[in-house]
Amino acid sequence: MTADAASSIAGLGARLDRLRWGRMHRVVLLALGAGWMFDSLEVNLVGSVISPLDKHFQADYAAGQFVIFSWLIGVMIGALVGGRLADRFGRRRLFVLTLLWYVVFTVLTGLAPTLWAVIVLRFVTALGVGAEYPVISAAVTEFMPARYRGKASATVMNFWPLGAILAGLLAFFLLNVLALSAAVSWRFGFILGGVLALLVLFFRRRLPESPRWLASQGRYAEAEAIVRRMEEASGGAGPPADTQVDAPPPTKVRNGVAELMRRCPGRLALGSVLNLSEAFGAYGINAFMPLIVLPAIHVADSFIPVFYILGSVGALIGGIVMSLLIDSLGRHKTIIWFYTTAGLAVLLLAGASSTGSVGLVLVAFMLSNGLTTGAGMAAYPVASELFPTELRGIGVGFSVAVGRIGAAFGVTLITFVATHASITAAYIVVVFLWLIGAGAMVIFSIRGGVDGAGRPLDVVAA
Repeated sequence: MTADAASSIAGLGARLDRLRWGRMHRVVLLALGAGWMFDSLEVNLVGSVISPLDKHFQADYAAGQFVIFSWLIGVMIGALVGGRLADRFGRRRLFVLTLLWYVVFTVLTGLAPTLWAVIVLRFVTALGVGAEYPVISAAVTEFMPARYRGKASATVMNFWPLGAILAGLLAFFLLNVLALSAAVSWRFGFILGGVLALLVLFFRRRLPESPRWLASQGRYAEAEAIVRRMEEASGGAGPPADTQVDAPPPTKVRNGVAELMRRCPGRLALGSVLNLSEAFGAYGINAFMPLIVLPAIHVADSFIPVFYILGSVGALIGGIVMSLLIDSLGRHKTIIWFYTTAGLAVLLLAGASSTGSVGLVLVAFMLSNGLTTGAGMAAYPVASELFPTELRGIGVGFSVAVGRIGAAFGVTLITFVATHASITAAYIVVVFLWLIGAGAMVIFSIRGGVDGAGRPLDVVAA
């Protein structure tokens, strides 16, 4: 690194943190958030059309469960591989490639001739979606000024419930307005979802590479050019950052996971436990509802999309509330509060399910979805702040992968408990996992773990 390069790039993190909120930040937020929305549409569309899908292929609920299981395993592998590739080749290449991957294989899923073809294509699609998780989390974290970082990351996460609402509306339109048969409704859903996602590619191609990542690779001139462009677009710098941080020297990492375990094992453990807890709770309930609960309370197939639309409205409200708290309340308190109340909401959902009332289950589901979404969305910005730039992708990817292992086996576990013990017992298993996540953050906070709210990223990740 030459003296001129060092001089021009010095204080890179501080310069990014001083930027006023500008057009570039809005483009980053919308382009990455829209991709998150279509990932959500893909996931939630299965919940909306899983009954027609099973009936079309004359399969039982176990086959529907396997569709979900194959998806979660694909996300797990994709998150690990995508996180490593994002650290090696950059954020921009990956978030363009993963979107194209999603479009192609989602459309092919809609054309699948057999249930086994659906299962295989769901797995392959999930590889791309899983890779998006660490790439989007890392990119949003690295672009946003410290004072906006938590709220911006949470806003991107809020595109997830928007995608869920879109999935429900799409399913309702296909099943009720067009009155398509079970043989074709799910096919149109996947194909339209994939085609609509192409619109996001226009915005993503305009995004620059993360200047923090470029600096971590020794590409100082390119990083400097992007930062200057962002400074011009934002109309000047904002207030000085609390701490001036020079750009880190370039670091080449051969084995990302081994390096993470050596340099920050406690942070890796926290990120993994938080993701395990939220994925088990979120995916467990979302798989549990269409396979066990809704049939038990006799919800008609035509009402299932409406049920999920209203549930997603609750999720959106919970996500917005969390985005308003994560900077002012702090990361630690936000996580502890949302994880604990998400567990308590599951108990309310259990009580509502025992009554057999569709109305009570719907209200409890909306509340549970809101708190679950707030908890899950808080976990991603927290995890992305825990790791240094050269290891951020694989750090988030590893945490997500651990979470999806829990989700995949959690779906199987709570279904087994529900069918061999009781629905209430299955709910209690989910509550236990939520409390593990809250407990992990309590321990991290007591042991002096840093809270990233409003602090420069390079200080938090140091």
